[in-house]
Amino acid sequence: MKKQKFLEKFLIAFFVLVIFKVIAIFAQFSQTEMANVTETVFKFVFFAAIAVVVIVFLQNQEKDPQPQTKNIYSGGGAPIDTSLFDKLKNIYEDIARKHIEDNEYKKAAIVYMNLLNDNYRAAATLEEGGFYSEAAIVYLRKVQSKTDAANCYVKAKQYDKAITLYKELQQKEKVGDLYKEINDPENAFIFYQMVVDDYIQTHQMVKASLVYRNKMDKPNEAQETLLKGWKENKESLNCLNNYFSNIPEIGKLENEIKYLYENTSPDKKMIYLEAMKTEFKKDQRLQKATRNIAYDIIAENINGRSEIVNDLKLFNPHDEVILKDISRYKTGRNKMFRN
Repeated sequence: MKKQKFLEKFLIAFFVLVIFKVIAIFAQFSQTEMANVTETVFKFVFFAAIAVVVIVFLQNQEKDPQPQTKNIYSGGGAPIDTSLFDKLKNIYEDIARKHIEDNEYKKAAIVYMNLLNDNYRAAATLEEGGFYSEAAIVYLRKVQSKTDAANCYVKAKQYDKAITLYKELQQKEKVGDLYKEINDPENAFIFYQMVVDDYIQTHQMVKASLVYRNKMDKPNEAQETLLKGWKENKESLNCLNNYFSNIPEIGKLENEIKYLYENTSPDKKMIYLEAMKTEFKKDQRLQKATRNIAYDIIAENINGRSEIVNDLKLFNPHDEVILKDISRYKTGRNKMFRN
């Protein structure tokens, strides 16, 4: 009985001390940054909560000395009722949720980080609330996610810190984008060129050309890269289609189509034929030139690729006569093979 009264008095005294300590800590918020105070607050609250659990447990033991058997596990010491921890967790979840509803994102993050030991949710909550710098610190130090931290630094417009992290992550194009954002084109181009070189090394010529054109404002280098891909059989058809699509003036485009065809080797003419199908549909003024090129390629390859005759329909969509000619050709060829 005396022991029970002692515990009750101790509990009252303990709560009084807790109240004074919390007041003292929160008074520091006006003088110290959150990052410096947060850890102190939650360590104190966490251990205070554990102390309350232990005191309540002891009181229950005094009232009911019989051993509890429900929801109990042993951690190598005295048995502990796990339901108490589940209740505490639910209480902390409710507190965090209430803070978010009240737009008190920093307080919610404190609960997640120090009471629920969920650093990622703490950082995500700070990010949701627009506290990007604080979120970046948590992502970096607690979650060890440089990518999330860098993204938050970008949102906070702390570009120097974001650039440092993106360099470590080898995200060169993002580094170039950020240098461009802070009006440092010289460094931006250095990193963009690294990206181009990487793409060319892995035969991604179209992507390399897009960096030249869209990020570096170098349309001539972009076209040269596409021609290189076409000539060296690195994304040949995509390079050729993109090369043609970057020539807006129809007269110039027609001349370029004719010139490239005259300099195309026989082994690449079937690829050229595929490109002509796209250019034929692009503009009526291109139809004569592309049709004539298609006829040449089909005539050269029809003996070895009889199915190529069907492509004539694509270049004569409204010509009923040629459709009949194709049908007669296919019928005659079938008879020849039967005989």
